[in-house]
Amino acid sequence: MDRIQEGDENGKCSVVGLAIKGNKKSKYVVQWALDKFVAEGVLIFKLIHVRAVIKGVPTPMGDVLPLSQVRNDVAMAFKREIEWQTNHMILPFKSLCEQRKVHVDVVVIESDDVVTAIAEEVTKDAITKLVVGASSSGIFRSKHKGMSAKISVSTPTFCTVYAVSKGKLSIRQSDTRIDGNITDNTSEISFSSTSSSNYTSTTHTDSGSVASYAPLHPSPLATRRVKALSGVEQTLSSLDVTNHSRGQSLDLGRKNAATSSSKNSDVDHYISQASSSESISDTESRFYDQNSAMFVPQVTNPRSPNRQENINLELQKLRIELRHAQGMHAVAQSENTDASQKLNELNKRRLEESMKMKEIIAKEEMAKELANQEREKYEAAAREAEYLKQCAEREAAERKGTELKAIHAAKEKEKLEDALSGSTPQYRVFTWDEIVSATSSFSENLRIGMGAYGMVYKCTLHHTTVAVKVIHSNGIRISKQFEQELEILSRIRHPNLLLLLGACPDHGCLVYEYMENGNLEDRLLQKNGNSQIPWFVRFRIAWEIASALSFLHSTKPQPIIHRDLKPANILLGGNLVSKIGDVGLSTILDSDNLSAMYKDTAPVGTLSYIDPEYQRSGLISTKSDVYAFGLVMLQLLTAKPAIALTHIVETAIDDGNLADMLDPKAGSWPIQETLEIARLALSCAEMRRKDRPDLNDHVLPMLERLKEVADKAQHSASIVTLKSKPPNHFICPILQDVMDDPCVAADGYTYDRKAIEKWLLDHDKSPMTNMALPHKYLIPNYTLLSAILEWKT
Repeated sequence: MDRIQEGDENGKCSVVGLAIKGNKKSKYVVQWALDKFVAEGVLIFKLIHVRAVIKGVPTPMGDVLPLSQVRNDVAMAFKREIEWQTNHMILPFKSLCEQRKVHVDVVVIESDDVVTAIAEEVTKDAITKLVVGASSSGIFRSKHKGMSAKISVSTPTFCTVYAVSKGKLSIRQSDTRIDGNITDNTSEISFSSTSSSNYTSTTHTDSGSVASYAPLHPSPLATRRVKALSGVEQTLSSLDVTNHSRGQSLDLGRKNAATSSSKNSDVDHYISQASSSESISDTESRFYDQNSAMFVPQVTNPRSPNRQENINLELQKLRIELRHAQGMHAVAQSENTDASQKLNELNKRRLEESMKMKEIIAKEEMAKELANQEREKYEAAAREAEYLKQCAEREAAERKGTELKAIHAAKEKEKLEDALSGSTPQYRVFTWDEIVSATSSFSENLRIGMGAYGMVYKCTLHHTTVAVKVIHSNGIRISKQFEQELEILSRIRHPNLLLLLGACPDHGCLVYEYMENGNLEDRLLQKNGNSQIPWFVRFRIAWEIASALSFLHSTKPQPIIHRDLKPANILLGGNLVSKIGDVGLSTILDSDNLSAMYKDTAPVGTLSYIDPEYQRSGLISTKSDVYAFGLVMLQLLTAKPAIALTHIVETAIDDGNLADMLDPKAGSWPIQETLEIARLALSCAEMRRKDRPDLNDHVLPMLERLKEVADKAQHSASIVTLKSKPPNHFICPILQDVMDDPCVAADGYTYDRKAIEKWLLDHDKSPMTNMALPHKYLIPNYTLLSAILEWKT
């Protein structure tokens, strides 16, 4: 709300208020008031806005929570939001006033009663002009009951109410007496008045006495005028006193008249009446006593003609002095008008300077903001540059590392190619005489195996127990199987692949590491009367075979397919560690073959383990080994032949009788884990190649998880059987088995007699310290022999 102080010709200040709301009607009201009152010289407005009292906070569901149920920070935030909305609504009206170079005061009132709030604000600030918006013209008639009509009724009577409605104007006059007419042109109202804004009009009554209305706001000028009237009255009442007293009274009247600085038409009128009469009769003159607020009668007696002439002379002098005082008052009033104009100009200049200062401050803030933004951009650019620099350095380091790796890989590839294509064999070459001597001319007592492609003998070469495989050949021509197995095993190594120690290429002999526990088929089917394999070892064997197959399928540069995987080709070493052997039928796929298949018109392998699609189409792939591996896992569970084994196990699972199919000699099988491995084996043995799972993505992860279960069970079993394990000092360092005849050698270590005697035939050094022995005598250790015999019993 803006307060308007309007200076009229008598220096009185009037207040103009504008009642606004946030709509187009309020904008029209403000524009009309600016056009109306700024033209009359008003430079200050007061905008009044009434908003509802905040009693609650709205929720997203449309409800309103009372302030007592809301946290203080939420309530304060909502109140600040309402205040911001109010200021944002008032800002356009304030801008309209500032554009017209007028000062604006804003008053925001919180009240649920708009009419009472506006009426109290008008009363408190003595607002004499109030402009409101109306929905229609003629709101001050009794039939109108809108908000504007209620405001006009409640507003004090000293305030003039202007109701603006759609280009029309309605006015409710104040109770101040105004002569003249009011012209309603919808945009301007003109008034003509004979009174100033400080005083009401002065009239003559029927009795001829002067009635002066009290001013609303007494000023020093009015006080001096009343004192002048009192001085003239005292002069006229003291004419019957002596000349000296009369002279003093007239001098007092002149002094009072001279000191008066305002125009007094009432005094002039009274003096003219007194001079026109022939004598001063006993009339009652009533003057208004401002201090007592009552009329005081003054009675004078008739005088002689000479005294009347003196009185007229004195009155004439008094008129002259009064005119002089009136002239001085006119000059003072002119100077006051000039001072008021200069004051208005100074106020305008002050407002302009204030607006310029605000603009300068706003520009300064904008410049600071721009500087902050530029600084932030610079810092962001610097950070980005540093990041890019780090990325470039890291990329250069990675590129350098990649180049080094590529160089190293190229060298390794070159070495591998040289090794594969070179004439130097990657295995130890044994002579035919060494093999014949070691096998005692291939004695039947040393034969441990026989297959379709050769015989296997157990013997000792260079003090190492080995297995020698002699492949059948036609004359001097080496068989294809020998070349295939020699090529594969001479260039690959894996913990679960049978280790090739050497070969005799001239006669087709291969020398392997010796696997003392035979093959898996003999252990499962009890062909040699060997002890059974616990279930947790079978889980581990399944994982080891899958790991070896995955290694073969992933070899570089060409993958390898075994093609003859079966329990008879899975050998068991110490601690029942399994290794795949007999890779003579393996196929090396071409790396350029995207389908990873190989056409073979003559299927090879064991009938029950051959891939059905391979039998039908002749296409061999890595999934062919997966099929054979599925049958091997089923045999690990059931210890039954492979013929129709998939159908038997599948039927048992469907009927819920899998436990009846499991090998009871393996111990107490875990039902849930066994069921999982059985279903995995059946999926591997599917008839169609595309239905079989991937070895690396599906089979190996599941077997690794089941292997962890098996390892825990094996650990528990080892704790139980720990007491049955022989002490370490019962073990021969050479045989790694319990000694039968312990003897002490010259190096101080105890060995089995047969083992150390065989060692001493070819060596002069200790097998433990590798130092020269002072002699080769052996001393029997009867104490240790007694302990070993006691342990065995």
